[in-house]
Amino acid sequence: MDFSLQITNNNKTIIAKTVLFLFGLFLFLFALDLMGSSFQHLSKDSLKSIINAASNPFIGLFIGLLVTALIQSSSTTTTMVVTAVATGSITLQNAIPIIMGANVGTTITSTIIALGYIGKKSEFERAISAGVIHDIFNISIVFLLFPLEYKYSLLTNSAEYFIELLNISAVDNVSTAVKFKLFDLTSLVQLFDKLMPSAILSLLLSFILLFISIKIISKIIYNFIIGRTENRLQRYVFNDNFQSFSWGALATAVVQSSSITTSLIVPLVATGKTSLKKVMPFVLGANIGTTVTAFIAVMYQSQTAFSIAIAHLLFNIIGVAFYLSSPVLRHFLVWLASQFGHIAERYKFTIFIYILLVFFVIPFLLIFLN
Repeated sequence: MDFSLQITNNNKTIIAKTVLFLFGLFLFLFALDLMGSSFQHLSKDSLKSIINAASNPFIGLFIGLLVTALIQSSSTTTTMVVTAVATGSITLQNAIPIIMGANVGTTITSTIIALGYIGKKSEFERAISAGVIHDIFNISIVFLLFPLEYKYSLLTNSAEYFIELLNISAVDNVSTAVKFKLFDLTSLVQLFDKLMPSAILSLLLSFILLFISIKIISKIIYNFIIGRTENRLQRYVFNDNFQSFSWGALATAVVQSSSITTSLIVPLVATGKTSLKKVMPFVLGANIGTTVTAFIAVMYQSQTAFSIAIAHLLFNIIGVAFYLSSPVLRHFLVWLASQFGHIAERYKFTIFIYILLVFFVIPFLLIFLN
């Protein structure tokens, strides 16, 4: 009797989660359509302000960093940028620095989680090291690639080259046809456009809906996949560098949130269940997996925005290849994160200053002053 009751309850839970997942998916697709429509209906003055702000690559970089740090979701920022590129609101070249900033901004989550160990001396040092290794990786790659993009348009030219090489435009009509055959949300979007008093408010609403939908989808997938295998992750994933890298990429691609997967490693390292050296490949893999969201967005939106998804992937691939190419660089990354943890353990105020300055004060001041 109890067993049959448990099966019934499990079935109800699965049905409820499935319905919630489908709702999250619908919300995601609707938010994309509404956002695209909002960009198209923005007044010339509003559109000009957005373009002018994004046209400064330094400001674009810090906009991506600040927005992502505030909402703790690079997937939302990336999808918003994809939509802006798809509608022609900003160019690929202006969008790339925002994507770079989003890659840095998303690392704040694991660092904040590490603060939960502040009352435990040895665990706090290890937790901070695990939390900031994601920060150090992305910040260092921005320092490496941002000047090359700024001066030589490295990622822009590379993305455009791959678009031509893959002949992406040839499948544009097929993608669009499939999209509208499966989800025709035009009428609903038009209704919201009429109800909203301005395009700015419509854009804000679409942003909020997009953020909520990604959180719903990632949470459900996390519970279904990562939550059930967390003990196995602890025991098997970090034994081999290749396995660790692969699991980082796969788990992040499925969950669509590097914030979630990189946050998983913080308690594992803090409690001594694995070492910082062993989780480092997992973090690198997570940076590859996080690019999946952009590809999902462009497949739904339009292939004209495919270039920004490729640029996002190239940014992360180059960064990963940079560190994987040399054991010395990998050792340096681990050593730097360890030293940061050691300093934060001795002078706890430094971690708070670091978070405030890097993720909020510096980006906000630079954006505000410009």
